[in-house]
Amino acid sequence: MNTAAIYHRPESEFAYLYSETTMRIRLRTSKDDVKHVSVISGDPYTIFSENWYLKEQPMKKGLSTLLHDYWEIELTSDTRRLQYGFHIVGIDGMDCFYGDQGIFPYQEETLANANYYFRMPYFQQIDRFKVPEWAKQTIWYQIFPERFANGDPTNDPKGTLPWGSKDPDREDFFGGDLQGVIDHLDYLADLGITGIYFCPVFEATSNHKYDTIDYYAVDPQFGDKELLKELITKAHDKGIRIMLDAVFNHMGSHAPQWQDVIENGEKSRYKDWFHIHSFPVDAYQMTDVPETAENLAYDTFAFTPFMPKLNTANQEVQDYLLDIATYWVKEFDIDGWRLDVANEVDHHFWKKFREAVTTIKPDIYILGEIWHSSQAWLQGDEFHAVMNYAFMDSIKDYFVHKKITPTQMVSGMNHQQMLYRDQVNEGTFNLLDSHDTARILTLCKEDKELMKSVLAFMFLQKGAPCIYYGTEIGMTGHDDPDCRKCMVWEKDQQDLELKGFVKELICVRKQVQQVLIEGDLTWRSVDDKNEQIHLTRHLDQQTIHAYFNQGTEPYLVDLENDVLFSQNCDILKDGKAEVQTNGFLILC
Repeated sequence: MNTAAIYHRPESEFAYLYSETTMRIRLRTSKDDVKHVSVISGDPYTIFSENWYLKEQPMKKGLSTLLHDYWEIELTSDTRRLQYGFHIVGIDGMDCFYGDQGIFPYQEETLANANYYFRMPYFQQIDRFKVPEWAKQTIWYQIFPERFANGDPTNDPKGTLPWGSKDPDREDFFGGDLQGVIDHLDYLADLGITGIYFCPVFEATSNHKYDTIDYYAVDPQFGDKELLKELITKAHDKGIRIMLDAVFNHMGSHAPQWQDVIENGEKSRYKDWFHIHSFPVDAYQMTDVPETAENLAYDTFAFTPFMPKLNTANQEVQDYLLDIATYWVKEFDIDGWRLDVANEVDHHFWKKFREAVTTIKPDIYILGEIWHSSQAWLQGDEFHAVMNYAFMDSIKDYFVHKKITPTQMVSGMNHQQMLYRDQVNEGTFNLLDSHDTARILTLCKEDKELMKSVLAFMFLQKGAPCIYYGTEIGMTGHDDPDCRKCMVWEKDQQDLELKGFVKELICVRKQVQQVLIEGDLTWRSVDDKNEQIHLTRHLDQQTIHAYFNQGTEPYLVDLENDVLFSQNCDILKDGKAEVQTNGFLILC
């Protein structure tokens, strides 16, 4: 047995409270190396009075990667305390006990040593990772406000271009605003959307608004505070939640605090609000950015001179930003915060941020923009979720980019799932494209059948799916700024068949959402040669079967359940179906 691969860590994604009374435990072992795992557990104070160390419960082998298998079990405790260890039997016959102090021979003398066990000293409810239930059920729709709809031409900035008159450059304005969103709320409700994620709406110089000038003001190009309140109220009336986007990592160079630093240098009251190495600082604006800015006198977002980085360890900065965070919750009743460049802000601040906003609104949703493994931010005291780029990369690398095999995709997806508690996976934010990436239809080389398969595959996973504006009608676009084109509203230019597909996909997701949120995932068949995948999602008495075919030969499937949704699939007369290339079949 490869004992070096055996791993468990208490009070982590390997051992955590799932509900008030249940604890979920995982164990990692080397791939295909272990025949059987059981858990030995009981109250730490009754190990000898009840002799529970002589009893064990089998663990279930769950997900696997190319390197590891993961074993899982759910336990309860009447006393809300638990002590536990593992009995592991290898395929080579090795029999051992694994606990808090390592691996030992499996024998009664070992089992009776109370110090050898892992412990959950008490089921502390305040420490249990909780995600707002509504967030798990949400179908998100991302809106880049400047490009969604121009509902009020009177607030257009100088030099605004006719709507959709050209592919966007970085400095272009087309006049999108909040009134445009209000005008199309019925469109979103009809599509089935239950949550809108807005890119920033605060006052800023750029079209993307990630260079904030005033965090307390709605950008005049979008409208005003009263209009935003109207939008939020009308969205709520339609069952649509609202998540705003904020950048607390940096400000825009036109922000008054930074302008004060430029003007007053070391005498500025705001000099400690930023990471400044020497004075004077360079007064770069957006229109005169140098080609290279690596040697600035201050820290920035990336090497962008017009985005000076905030010192979030400074108490005044903390007070300022936390007041902003709570202001929009208290005064506008927003439902969530999406936090830009979240991984470049200190954990100390994010802990304060969570406490501040959840004190006002306990079920607010906190989403961090992090593109990599994010365990440190997802321990229950910072974010509820991150934008699940790392998980989605495996899906796109197989379906879209053809860089990996189905087995490698599954391994990558499973690896990401096993980094987190189940609650994290249930509430995470799944997306295939955004304002920061090329559009999914463009990545699919405008193969709409392939795009449909990828969308359906995403909708079957744990986590809340997000549609980037225009994806549903076939909009294309390469990387930023091309992915930020104006929304197409002329019906004769929209792909209405694709829109109907997305609408039906959303409807199917809602129909079986509890299975897709909480249900176990099992990879029944992953065929690299024929590029065919069969997965199931199971919860209680309900099982969903899904078949995907990326190969050239038909995938023959027995119709043992009712057809829930299908694409490029032929239903045969003998109780079978043929899933064609770029097709899928979902049964329930």
